[in-house]
Amino acid sequence: MAEIQITTTQNVTINFKAAEAGERILAYLIDFAIKMTYLFFISFLFGIFSEPLIDYIDENVNVDPWSVMAIIIIIGAPIFFYTIVSETLLMGQTLGKKVMKIRVVKIDGYRASFLDYFIRWVMRFVDINIFSGVVALIAIGSSKKHQRLGGMASGTAVINLKSKIGINHTILQEVSDDYQPTYFSVIKLSDNDVRIIKENFIRAKRHNDHQTLLILRQKIIGVIGEEPLPDVTTENFISCIIKDYNHFTKNM
Repeated sequence: MAEIQITTTQNVTINFKAAEAGERILAYLIDFAIKMTYLFFISFLFGIFSEPLIDYIDENVNVDPWSVMAIIIIIGAPIFFYTIVSETLLMGQTLGKKVMKIRVVKIDGYRASFLDYFIRWVMRFVDINIFSGVVALIAIGSSKKHQRLGGMASGTAVINLKSKIGINHTILQEVSDDYQPTYFSVIKLSDNDVRIIKENFIRAKRHNDHQTLLILRQKIIGVIGEEPLPDVTTENFISCIIKDYNHFTKNM
């Protein structure tokens, strides 16, 4: 299994395990099955309501080619935009990738943006659609970081979340092997940053010092450049940051 090295702003190198081609193919097949299930459901509904719907259209609607095309686009949009919407909303994962525990990440350590996902999505037509995935398999097999052309163009790669990640730093808090991080940009923090955060976090919780918790929250956001997820409390956000950092810095 290939390794992907990401160097943080503190010159700390973290070794990720690249997702294997087989894992990515299985994720693709799961996503394909989801799309086909959607099509089957739409076809099933159309089969039930087709006759009264057609009669209504014939009697009340002036159907022209543009209207037909609009209906086709609306029905096909969830399939066409499935990948880019899923990866944007699920932070680098589709439902298939989520099942296979793999994720798209930026090689430079920053959080992937919509533009990165868009580039990957556009390049799918060359990587996967035009030549039935042959181009993607060749690119993944010949690339050191197991990237398809879309990954090379966007500076992203697909990592395996099930694999342990090694780094020569002190463990601050134990996390389980199957733990899945939320904030990938925590790697911008240093060991000393997280040590200070943890010490003040424990002290603030013990004394119900909400002001210190808010200060810690803002300091963390300022460094990692990432806001807490919606409806996440300050305490849970800081706790998650500490766990995420340990996920990326625990020993093999």
